Amino acid sequence: MQQIPFDHPHVKVAGALDFDESDAGLTPRRLPAWTRPQVPVFMELMVTQPSGVRVTFATSSETLELDVLATRIQMAERPPRPAVFDLVVDGELQASQTVDEGNVLAVDLRKPGRPELIPGTPATVRFEQLGPGVKHLELYLPSGAQIAIKALRIDAGATVEPFLSTPVERLLWVHHGSSISHCAEATSPARTWPAVAARLANVELMNLAFGGNCQLDQFVARTIREQPADLISLKLGINVVNMDSMRERTFTPAVHGFLDTIRERQPHTPILIVSPIFCPSAETSPGPTLPDADGRFVTFPGNETLRAGCLTLTWIRKILSRLVASRRAAGDENLHYLDGLTLFGADDAGDLPDDLHPNGAGYVRMGERFCELAFTGKNAPFASKLH
Repeated sequence: MQQIPFDHPHVKVAGALDFDESDAGLTPRRLPAWTRPQVPVFMELMVTQPSGVRVTFATSSETLELDVLATRIQMAERPPRPAVFDLVVDGELQASQTVDEGNVLAVDLRKPGRPELIPGTPATVRFEQLGPGVKHLELYLPSGAQIAIKALRIDAGATVEPFLSTPVERLLWVHHGSSISHCAEATSPARTWPAVAARLANVELMNLAFGGNCQLDQFVARTIREQPADLISLKLGINVVNMDSMRERTFTPAVHGFLDTIRERQPHTPILIVSPIFCPSAETSPGPTLPDADGRFVTFPGNETLRAGCLTLTWIRKILSRLVASRRAAGDENLHYLDGLTLFGADDAGDLPDDLHPNGAGYVRMGERFCELAFTGKNAPFASKLH
């Protein structure tokens, strides 16, 4: 086989804005280099988990190999999730490969202190029988594990050509959200709900969703502002309740400020604000939320006399709906609102195993619904950009 360098002009690591380089390989980062001093410690782990990141190129090769060192997450006493790689060929998910080797990072949200790193060994991911002729490949990296890429190989003598999904370049969709958009719990990375929606709508995904860290940070708003985005969606609110990090007084102006920052460079780009999906313990009770001994997320009501202005999901949905309406009335007709309960509501609770994150089937259903509600359906806010 022949090794292909990652600086090859036709090889793109789509969805990555920066990289860490080490002896283990090249680790994609989903925020640009200038944000490094501003990223909190826990968020750093989420930034280096490549949800939505794909290695893309076209090739005549019938075999593809990737040498990687995975760092998988172990939550509390539960076993670490496997690192799953998906290969999409000419727009269709063709195969998945699982890596169980690598480092393990032991995390327990119920205990203070830094996670424990348990060293492991590298692995080779191999896809075979890709078929003859030139194929357009998207190799999705795991959504819930950090990945250092050491080498990329294809058949000796095979061509490497630019990735083109259609004769016209795909529109760039930039999405920001929480763990429910990061989708570490998805069956595989091409089955996260943003990836499902992007594939169905045939748009280019940049997933800037960071588990536990959708906190209206200005460095994220400035990152979105600088992307050549055709479409932007912001799924806001759940992490604010999870951490009890804002009251109504601070949340509302923070959303305005986030939007104002994006609008500085992108005054007319369609923006869709998506409110939280169903979360039973936080619908009418304020946070914070933490996992119990069974791994289910529950809210902690705290002292009643200190709860004035605290946020619940029900109240956040009203705030976001009213905020979008007021800005539209003031002239921003390219700003839209989508109730998160239309993506995943109380009737879907059977696919909410920890009472916070959907399972694999739930995420796929969310992606299908988002495609209809945002991209392709009647009155979908992004539909006019696709035609």
